[in-house]
This record gives sequence, C-alpha cells and structure tokens, in this order.
Amino acid sequence: MFAERAILKKGPILCRLASSNSAVSGVLRSIVGDKNVSTNETVCEHHDHDESYHRHGRPSVVVWPTSVQEVSEVAKACFAHKMCMTPYGTGTGLEGGVAPLSESVCVNLTKMDQIREISAEDFYATVEPGVTRLALNYELRNTGLWFPVDPGADASLCGMAATSASGTNAVRYGTMKENIRNLEVVLADGSILNTGGGRRCHKSAAGYNLTDLFVGSEGTLGFITSVTTRLHAMPECVLSAVCSFPTVSDAVNSSTQILSSCIPIARIEYLDELCVDASNKYSNLSNKVAPSLFLEFHGTESSTSEQVELTSEIVKENGGSDLKWAEKQEERNHLWKARHDILYALTALRPGSKAYSTDVCVPVSSLAEAVLYSSKLMSESGIVSGVLGHVGDGNFHCLMAIDADNDEELKQVKLVTDAIARKGIELRGTCTGEHGIGIGKREHLASEMGVTGISVMKMIKTAIDPLNLMNPGKVLL
Repeated sequence: MFAERAILKKGPILCRLASSNSAVSGVLRSIVGDKNVSTNETVCEHHDHDESYHRHGRPSVVVWPTSVQEVSEVAKACFAHKMCMTPYGTGTGLEGGVAPLSESVCVNLTKMDQIREISAEDFYATVEPGVTRLALNYELRNTGLWFPVDPGADASLCGMAATSASGTNAVRYGTMKENIRNLEVVLADGSILNTGGGRRCHKSAAGYNLTDLFVGSEGTLGFITSVTTRLHAMPECVLSAVCSFPTVSDAVNSSTQILSSCIPIARIEYLDELCVDASNKYSNLSNKVAPSLFLEFHGTESSTSEQVELTSEIVKENGGSDLKWAEKQEERNHLWKARHDILYALTALRPGSKAYSTDVCVPVSSLAEAVLYSSKLMSESGIVSGVLGHVGDGNFHCLMAIDADNDEELKQVKLVTDAIARKGIELRGTCTGEHGIGIGKREHLASEMGVTGISVMKMIKTAIDPLNLMNPGKVLL
C-alpha cells in the first residue's frame, strides 16, 4: 500500500541490534526453550501485520513465552541488547498496531492462555493474553455471569485492553476502559507492575489511575500479561429486533430519542442501505433495504416489554417500520453474526476485493451530520462502501471493498478516510472510537490532542520506556 511504503522510506530507525540476531536468539532460547523461538521467514512474515494494510517492517525473531516470568526475562534480555519489542496476540487489529520494525523481537503472548481466577461473588475474572472473550464466556456459562464487551472479532482480552476495545454492547455495559480493575504489565526493563495494586475492589481513590494509562496504550508502554475484568449478570430476558427508516436522519434521530428517554437498551446499531443489502445476500436475511437499526433489549420480562413498547413508539414517530423480531436464541445469534460479518458481506459484493475499515466517534447530537458527510464522500469516490456503527455512543465505521493492488484506488481511500477523521475531530469528536491509533492515525492524534497533549504523552512514554523499545513507531509520530 502506498502509505505504508512511504512510512518505510521515511521512518527513522528507532533502535538497532547491539549484537547479531543469532546471539539474541540464543539468549531467548535459553529463556523460553528452542521450540518457542523462531527466525523462520514465513513465521516472521505472519507476524508483520494485523487485519489492516498498514506495514512497518518484519520482525527478525518471534518468541512465545508461557508465563509472566518468561515475559519479564525476555524484556530484560531485549533491554540489555537494546532490541525493540512488539506484543502480538490474535492479530485482529485494524490500524497496524502490531506491525513491527525489521530489527525487532515479536513477542507472541497467545501461549499464555490460562484463566487465573473467576470470582462469581465479586463479579470479576483474571485472564492471561491467550484467553479470548468467547473462551471466557464459555467458562462462565454455568455461573449466571458473562463478559459483554463485544468488538465482533474473537479478540484476546489483553489485546482488547491494549487497544481500549469497545463494540455493540458498549451503550449499556461500557467499553474495556470501564470494565477493567487491574492490569499486570511487564515494562520494557522487565519490571512487573500491577496497575491497581493487584486489588479486586469495585473502586479506589488511591493515587494516580495507572490502569487507565495502560488501557489503549497499544503496547507502547509495556506487555499486558493479565487483565482483571468486571463481569455482569446474565439478563433474564433478551429480545432482538430490526427496523428500517426512510432516511439516515430518521434512524439516527430515533436512536438519540431512545437514549434520551432513559431506555436502558443493550445494543443499538445502525446499518446503511448497502450494508443491509450485503447482509441479506451474505447471511440469507430478508430485511428491507433501507437505513436500519438493529436493537437488543436486556432485563426481566416486564422491563424488556416496557422498553420495547417505548422504543416502538419512538420508531413510529420517526417514520420507522414495525419491529421485526428475533426471539429465539438461534435467531438472535444469527442476527448478530450477520451484523459482525458485514466486512465479509461487503467484500462479497466485489469479488476479489479486500475490506478496509476506519472509525470515528462524535457527540450523538452530531452523528447524523457525520454519517451523511462520510456517506457522501464514499459515494463520490465510486468505491463499494457502507456505513454502520454503534449509534448509541456516536461511534461509526466506514467500510470499503478495495482493490489492494490498485495504488490509485488506495490513494483515494486514504483521502476519504483522512477527510472523515478530520470531520470527526471538527465536530468535537475523536478520530477513533475503538480501532486505536497504531500507524494509520498518528497524524490525526496530533491534530486531535494538540501540541501540549502530544508533549505530555511523549514525556510519559520517555519516563516509562526511556530507550523507546516498546512497539516504537506506533501512536506517536
């Protein structure tokens, strides 16, 4: 991709090997064992990217530690050799956050896959980096509890903490930031930090909020080797529905009114016409091809009935259709899987294409303006594209089915996505609500935070990682 090629040409070499690759590999092998170290070209290539098209280089060695003590020893070795380190989990990111420098160690944390503790009485679980959200929920299936943060992909919980992930349930249950009590972090020099002191209490007023500092840090401050996350009670009753609207504004206005009416809706997702059409064809649905809301209600039977009644009135007042229900669990699962499969559905409309996704988040009052602006830009580009999002919290995604080998088209995509990010910031929103900064949005972070904000971030980075060894080249220009 043209943008990534430019990065490789201009980007400074942030750290160099102080000794040969073989010497560093030998030290790493002594820590984790021969089978957990690889310099194989194919293995290194597999670890040089995430789900995006952003590239930075290729690691010279990949290592798989199996405990926090091994991660600590790996970090100490890399610190001694002044070797850059990049954390790697499920690789489901969308802004190049795991793309490493060429002379670096990629630390794949997926072999640390233990659920260390579940406390149903205190509503928390502590898990290692190899544990995904679906794996945790499977273990919780008989407890009456669940972990609701749902970004779509079956991402690891530690990776979700590193990127401050969100998803379809955030409007009711919050994002990762609101659901984390403690992080275990290995710093660049191998020190092990518990950001909440290892405590499990619901709240604390003790000192600086170190947990939130590391949530969303994208591996630039340390390796997250465990996360203690809040759990929630499973709702007694769950109802899902779809409704369509004459215009985008009608759909967005309905969502705003539902929230302002204090209806505790669990999910409220917007899909534009093209996304609905793609979803129908890909997932064998029959929804009306029009701007639509996907809704879900959680609670008791009586409370969900009340939520449904109030929501139906608001939808009708905005010209919406009757709610089309998915009541059985299988139907609800199919409905939301179809929502999460939109990337694949969209690319199916253009055979041979690849999906490109960007996101912004704006105040809910500006959501209609931002969505209409983005839709217009993408339509004018001529690229197969659609808009969907978590309209309950003002976060939406712009998806494009692109020809990844067409440089002119990629240039057009960058122009469009940059304009959408700038518009989000102009509306007093953010250039990313949940994808993170990584490589792709560093210039927009600088615009969003201003000189003083970036300066403070750089001071924090320098204080915690003085040699700039932790995932360099990400987040900050």
